[in-house]
Amino acid sequence: MMRAMVITEPGGPDVLRIQEVAEPVPSDGEILIRVKAFGINHAETHMRKGEWPEATPISGIEAVGTVAADPAGALAEGAKVVAIMGGLGRVRNGSYAEYTVAPATNVSPIETSLDWADLAAVPESYATAWLALHGNLELQPDHSLLVRGATSALGQAAVNIAADLGARVIGTTRREDRTELLRSIGAHEVVIDTGEIAGQVRTLVPGGVDRVLDLVGNSVLRDSLQAAAVRGRVCQAGFLGGLGPVESFQPAFELPSGVQFSFFGSFEVGSEAFPLSSIPFQEIVEKVQDGVYQAKPSRVFAFEEIAEAHRVMESSQAAGKLVVRGA
Repeated sequence: MMRAMVITEPGGPDVLRIQEVAEPVPSDGEILIRVKAFGINHAETHMRKGEWPEATPISGIEAVGTVAADPAGALAEGAKVVAIMGGLGRVRNGSYAEYTVAPATNVSPIETSLDWADLAAVPESYATAWLALHGNLELQPDHSLLVRGATSALGQAAVNIAADLGARVIGTTRREDRTELLRSIGAHEVVIDTGEIAGQVRTLVPGGVDRVLDLVGNSVLRDSLQAAAVRGRVCQAGFLGGLGPVESFQPAFELPSGVQFSFFGSFEVGSEAFPLSSIPFQEIVEKVQDGVYQAKPSRVFAFEEIAEAHRVMESSQAAGKLVVRGA
């Protein structure tokens, strides 16, 4: 048996309760992981509330820890690993537990001296940012990039990666007191997001930015499209502004000519189209270790405090990655 934080019914943070459940057993092509720490993600709050299409009683879409068992023998017992997606928290019980089982395709060995909590700030945020920036947006050093929702964990990862690449980064935040945070991690300019910032962005970059990474989502999509230059690209990779649809959106009239719009969902990480091998996790972790990427968690919680971590996430007080130490 093992301890796990279980969603007892759809609802608020208080529906998360510790229970004793059976320890999972890995099958062929799976890895049993002793969970040392994990990040909290917005998707998990929607899963808890019953707003996500798929959700398991034990949530958690990412984890860092050690290999407890690998039936294939590819990874040695005790090896440090990161695990991400592969149905965790969606169609298979996730990381809010002492142990979790992940597909081998979604587990990557890591060598690092980082503390477990610091390492847990990396997997989902940096994997998603890396694939969105290098895949959908094909960001280059000479590009200008608008990161909308830049103070989120994913947003900060994107700012770090893009600034290190050499791009000119404009980050947005709704709060004046987070301006210096964004500048400290590489943002060249910071815009206070009122929901309509395209005009201000075009004042900073006449003609519009080359690339937009929109993490706020549908509530600002129209405005984000207007901030992009002709032949620019806009990638939506988050829904910080809520899951509501874009009302009466008409691409023929509202999608600027020449602007490419796409979506990246991190739930695809580890699939055939988006293999884990396309993410340089070891390089990313080394840059975190060397201070090139500023990826320390904004706050670390005990396992028993997962409900409180959800409250902080939903109150927009996270200001970065919230991390929970394992049970």
